[in-house]
Amino acid sequence: MLTFILRRLLITIPMLVAISFLVYLGLELTPGDAVSHMINPEVANSISPEQLAEMREALGLNKSFFERFSIWLFNVVQGNFGHSLSGGVAISTIVLDRLPATLELSIFALLFSTVIGCSLGVISALKRGSPTDSALTVIGMLGVSIPEFFFGLVAILIFALNLGWLPAGGRLLPGYDSFFDRLPHIILPGIVLSLMMTAGVMRYSRSAMLDSLSREFIRTARSKGLPEWRINLIHGFRVALTPVVVLIGFRLPTLIGGSVVIESVFQWPGVGSELIDAVRGSDYPLVMMIALLSVFAVLLASLIVDILTALIDPRVRLG
Repeated sequence: MLTFILRRLLITIPMLVAISFLVYLGLELTPGDAVSHMINPEVANSISPEQLAEMREALGLNKSFFERFSIWLFNVVQGNFGHSLSGGVAISTIVLDRLPATLELSIFALLFSTVIGCSLGVISALKRGSPTDSALTVIGMLGVSIPEFFFGLVAILIFALNLGWLPAGGRLLPGYDSFFDRLPHIILPGIVLSLMMTAGVMRYSRSAMLDSLSREFIRTARSKGLPEWRINLIHGFRVALTPVVVLIGFRLPTLIGGSVVIESVFQWPGVGSELIDAVRGSDYPLVMMIALLSVFAVLLASLIVDILTALIDPRVRLG
């Protein structure tokens, strides 16, 4: 197990470098740069080309693409993530300020979707062919098909504006700082963010549970006279949990990336909303750092999924 983990961690390093290069190249191909976004359009005509050149030189934008990428990569390896081109604030400070809000939202959505999705999937499998199964299947299809931002706008309209049960946006009111003070604010964006994943987990759980219940060991357990609840939950669901864990593990980085839309709809002060502002302002160092964190989250999730799969299913061997 330790050898497997070390080997995967070593493979992660060149993958991070390669993906970072592709992201940096994509930013290079986008029109405009940080200087063009920093200049007020009303005074743009009064700035001479020499002044623009000096501004680009001060920010290091006059260097070639490979020089800028090499400098950025060298600084990151040393733990120097640089400063935001638009605000001049240290990128590490920005990320540390914004990351807790995104993790809070993503973990809430992950836990909610896992518990609700697995429960509904098992119920649907045990009630196969019944009206309950049909209703849950339709609900799952709707959850996968309808965009999250639409659910978000409808949720704000109904539960925040019309009923007034929950806040319409934001993470915390001034003067409040505890988790229980933040809880009413996280319910709407957290549930909306988790809807699509809940539907996916439910469908996977149903399929995996049906496949598990048709196996020979289930018939053997029934022939021994074991209680039906023990057969379904202990024997059937444990085997069915393996593909579901794979799905859930890979969905956590997706939740972090997918929170960009939800954070914008609900004005949630996380990494996603900061990423949108950085892309709009062509703030390359900040975009690169957020992209690097997202890539690292995906690779880390892949490693965790492999380990959890081996722990849940003893038939799996890590080589």
